[in-house]
Amino acid sequence: MRAIPVFLVVAGLTTAGVAMGASSSAPTFDRDVLPILEKNCQSCHRPGEIAPMSLLSYTDARPWAKAIKNAVATRKMPPWFADPNYGHFANDRRLSQADIDTLVGWVDGGAVEGEAKDKPAPATFQDGWQIKPDMVIEMPTPFLIPATGTINYQYIRVKGSFPEDVWVSAAEMRPSNPAVLHHGKVWVVPPGSKWMADATPGMPYEGRETGRNDAADGNDILGKFNPGLGAQSFDIGGSAKFVPKGSDLVFELHYTAIGKETSDQSKLGLVLAKHAPVTRYFLSSGPTASNLLIPAGDSNAEVVSEVTVGLDDAKLVYVQPHMHLRGKDFELRAIYPTGESETLFKGVFDFNWQLGYDFAKPIPLPKGTRLIAISHFDNSANNKFNPDPTKDVRWGPQNWDEMSNAFVGLIFSANDDAAKLFKRSGPSLLPAGRPGPTLASLTGH
Repeated sequence: MRAIPVFLVVAGLTTAGVAMGASSSAPTFDRDVLPILEKNCQSCHRPGEIAPMSLLSYTDARPWAKAIKNAVATRKMPPWFADPNYGHFANDRRLSQADIDTLVGWVDGGAVEGEAKDKPAPATFQDGWQIKPDMVIEMPTPFLIPATGTINYQYIRVKGSFPEDVWVSAAEMRPSNPAVLHHGKVWVVPPGSKWMADATPGMPYEGRETGRNDAADGNDILGKFNPGLGAQSFDIGGSAKFVPKGSDLVFELHYTAIGKETSDQSKLGLVLAKHAPVTRYFLSSGPTASNLLIPAGDSNAEVVSEVTVGLDDAKLVYVQPHMHLRGKDFELRAIYPTGESETLFKGVFDFNWQLGYDFAKPIPLPKGTRLIAISHFDNSANNKFNPDPTKDVRWGPQNWDEMSNAFVGLIFSANDDAAKLFKRSGPSLLPAGRPGPTLASLTGH
């Protein structure tokens, strides 16, 4: 799922003064810094977007000069967690060393403005969107969020506007109140799907009330919202997502109380493909450890899950690890039918930045390939985000529970059956109850 670039959210950093008295050779904002901000930062750092400050102008950026220097020099920003030794990614957000040196040099040289004649043309943005949607579908009414307490996952079925089959080349889910939506998904629910078949459109339901969301019914994630994720493109060599005629949408919403009563009314914007594609883009939950058990106090608990590819010509194009507050790191490994093993992705995990990674080139996954997810968790008292280090942790939807899976985007023939894409295998079939499953459970597979 190709994320449209989002960059340099310097949340929580404090302003600081910068010594004046710059030399004439130092970088200036207008000539040297503004082009970097336009290219890498302003899609997020502008009014109405998720960043806590605007970086559209010198007046906006100047108070944050020291904070910007610290963020880029330490590579805390832009948020990017993939280990560069494994995989190559089209949406790599890391700044070049030359850009870092320019930003640091600007601050060290006095953070001067420069001359207006040196400014590049202003970057242009679609107001309220990172894409230019052909179609927008919104929750019919706001969902009311209490000031305190736990809010269970909410599912709202929304009538679709699809009189004919359509193919979607890009999508963007946008909450009206991003402060309360931790993450969300919008599912395509085609005619005949049993999931939420009897739900009243517009009415919120909790997870236990919705029934089984079965991939065999053709349900697919059309759009996602996560901190830092941005809009998603499905055009990989002309591929697109399929929405059958008569489909509805289901908004899946994980809200968090923020100390005051408020509301949210999320929406989904779609860019329609101009032609029916040869290949279909499909987003799967991939290897999933719903049988996980993380022991109390364990600072490096290992969890392993697995799926086996069931189609002939699937290609992996995207990975987005998903864990909760104890998550430390994540690895996605392929074991091909030849027996060859390859690490496709490896990186640390940050709960506040649940990023997606687009592979620079699609990776063929021959039928019978095993995709293995290996994750580690810190359930000790040393983890300042740990809700309770004295308890064993199992799979569950809330932040104090845990998850270990990866949303994986694949492309395959538009004529293939998406329900045959994966089958659970190996450690994912083991009963829950023992710590793990661990890598030791792969023995014999």
